[in-house]
Amino acid sequence: MCRWLAYSGAPINPSTLVLDAQNSIVAQSLNSSLGAEPVNGDGFGLGWYPSGGTREQTPALFHSTEPAWNDANLRELSTAIESPMFFAHVRAATHPPIQQTNCHPFRFEHWMFMHNGAIIDFPKIKRELTFAVDPELYPHIEGTTDTEVLFYLALTYGLRDDPIAAVGAAIRKVEEVGHAAGIRFPMQGTIAVADGSTIWAFRYSTQHQTRSLFHAVDIPTLLQMYPDIERFRIFDRSAHLVVSEPLNDLPGVFLEVPESTVVVLDGTGYHHEAFLDDAWVPASGVPTSHG
Repeated sequence: MCRWLAYSGAPINPSTLVLDAQNSIVAQSLNSSLGAEPVNGDGFGLGWYPSGGTREQTPALFHSTEPAWNDANLRELSTAIESPMFFAHVRAATHPPIQQTNCHPFRFEHWMFMHNGAIIDFPKIKRELTFAVDPELYPHIEGTTDTEVLFYLALTYGLRDDPIAAVGAAIRKVEEVGHAAGIRFPMQGTIAVADGSTIWAFRYSTQHQTRSLFHAVDIPTLLQMYPDIERFRIFDRSAHLVVSEPLNDLPGVFLEVPESTVVVLDGTGYHHEAFLDDAWVPASGVPTSHG
């Protein structure tokens, strides 16, 4: 599938996490230990909110179809930029083609969105899902991925007002359409959403066997655990990080996010909430077990 990370906190160079960490996102693009595929070389993306900007500021994007390990521009940009909130994503394409408009993260206004996983048998249900997107939003879809359609479904269902409810409604739509088409487990994946001040990270799949997701412990705890590691002192107390897989092998630094959970990262820390229950409710309104 893919690998991704999302950071919020005091402004830092994205290269600190994207390139320099022991198991950086670029290292994961070459050899992911927890991914569905060990190599994620079908392009990458970096999305960031400028330092000193406002919540309503549009994030900047850099997309490339090059493998992340082979792009000199990524090193140049991620070393020069400072950002208080950024996404990084390396892609293993579920459905071709490999093109810039299919690279994550995706952007609309001041929102960013990325995904690791898949809408299973997406080509089979793509038409119905795409036509469920608000007609005013439909022209903004530029690529061919299931993730971009999922993003615009979430926008259709009110992402700008209630991100958790909207992502849930988008996934339920995928499940409804998928089950009607005979797809047993339509939804798989972890999702990150940001609006410039808050990050929402979701771990959910219809089968309840979801791709891996972790978040780092808070910085005061980290410094208590490893007071002699100078590198950790570059992060201020507000730094928060969520990742597809841990960026190092130090015990206790990264905590696994439970199944069917959304983690909210804001200025007050990490907050876990249950996300979607075990009963899928189709259009008929009759609850149906996922199992």
